Amino acid sequence: MGPLKLLKSSFKNIFRNRMRSLLTSLGIIIGVGSVIVMVAIGDGSRIQIESQIASMGTNLITVMPRRGAGMANRLSKADSEKLRDEASYIMAVSGIRQRNFNIIGGDGNWSALVMGVEPDYLIIRNWNMLEGDFFEEEHLAARSKVAVLGATVASQLFGERDPIGYSVRIGTHHFRVIGVLERKGVGAMGNDQDDVVMVPLDTALTRLSQTRILNSIALSVIREDLMSQAQREVEIILRESHNIGPTTTPSFDIMNMADIIATAAKTSRMLTNLLAAIAGVSLMVGGIGIMNIMLVSVTERTREIGIRMAVGARRKDILFQFLLESIILSLIGGIIGILFAILVCNFLTTFMATPTHINPLVIIISALFAAVVGIFFGYYPARKAAGLYPIDALRYE
Repeated sequence: MGPLKLLKSSFKNIFRNRMRSLLTSLGIIIGVGSVIVMVAIGDGSRIQIESQIASMGTNLITVMPRRGAGMANRLSKADSEKLRDEASYIMAVSGIRQRNFNIIGGDGNWSALVMGVEPDYLIIRNWNMLEGDFFEEEHLAARSKVAVLGATVASQLFGERDPIGYSVRIGTHHFRVIGVLERKGVGAMGNDQDDVVMVPLDTALTRLSQTRILNSIALSVIREDLMSQAQREVEIILRESHNIGPTTTPSFDIMNMADIIATAAKTSRMLTNLLAAIAGVSLMVGGIGIMNIMLVSVTERTREIGIRMAVGARRKDILFQFLLESIILSLIGGIIGILFAILVCNFLTTFMATPTHINPLVIIISALFAAVVGIFFGYYPARKAAGLYPIDALRYE
């Protein structure tokens, strides 16, 4: 029997019992679909997390005071200035003093995070201006009462109006709005990054907080491959600034954004692999279902096998036909499973706001795995069919 005739005969036998064939492929459909959906959800979550973390800054290093017994908040603007002057791997530095305030202006009032920062902060956070200007060094030196609004604050206070030139009250002080930040979106911690007002650091320290202490220092490294060297350099400079010996626990923590991204990606990959492995069990169950039905089919078609052998069919013809039917059943289930997974992913993204990302490589691997399942679980029934003796098969009732 030629290949085309063999293929035609296999399809004819499969579609002769359409419902049974569909139910037989159901395990493969669910297995392939589950694997693709689970991996797509995992990849979508990983991409979203990486994007949100990356939106926090370009090659970001954050220095924060360490909390605990005997640990005091000792970060000051002098530390940020020393890092700016001495760190060779650092491109931009900004001290940060932040606190929630009730902002009054425009059409009402709004509670938002007010951040005292330095001009380099926009470079560190890879943030652009939507309109207006950011404050400069002269604003810091003069402790000017100027403010730059995040998109959420601008919308809540001024609606569709242009807020530039208007005055807002922060605490007991009136600030003139000089700019609006480009919308940044939700951060890695689920917070609205646009719900913020930025003012010059010196203004925040003297007028709003009456302190010289910083909440943190943000730094941007020249290149991503220099993150480790930069982190070590920052620690050395701050130990010197605080007179802390090399064996003493420092009063600050240094967080490397590249490490955070790598950890988040690793965790996401582990979760994705776990979900894919669980979904892969359905493929094995589907394969067992195919083997079971093919064994039933061999029993039902024993006389047919005997007749074909009697008129000249070889054992390998019988073997190839049953094996091909098993592969076709598995592939049909795989194709339906792929289409089902694409529909589910589109539904999740459109209506459930769940991020998904379908990797074409996963689709190809799933289809190939479905074919392998068909071969693996179809071989035994095919071999059993090919091993029948023609006379015994003809006598079978």
